[in-house]
Amino acid sequence: MLDGPIDGDSFRAYVEQFLAPALRPDQIVVMDNLSSHKVAGVREAIEAVGAHVLYLPRYSPDLNPIEQLFAKLKALLRKTAARTVEALWIAVAHIIDGLPAQQCQNFFANAGYARSI
Repeated sequence: MLDGPIDGDSFRAYVEQFLAPALRPDQIVVMDNLSSHKVAGVREAIEAVGAHVLYLPRYSPDLNPIEQLFAKLKALLRKTAARTVEALWIAVAHIIDGLPAQQCQNFFANAGYARSI
């Protein structure tokens, strides 16, 4: 988790340090049009490992499985009634740990993506 808003520098650092090393050649990284996703170095880090970048059309929540996950996460967070940053981070960790992999796959399927694993 990041304490604060995402910006281009922090997103590029995430891509370089975590995402790109986990990618395999010919995998596709689908991103929305958030400005931090388009800073210099993001596409280059992904393509350097042989993966590809695909940007979604502007405002396309139906094609973005993360929107479904965020909706579920927000609903579950409201139920926890976390009132401090620490309590919020703990609640997010518990929710994510309890999220079945099948449900994440269902988010992708519902957005129209074929299973490729």
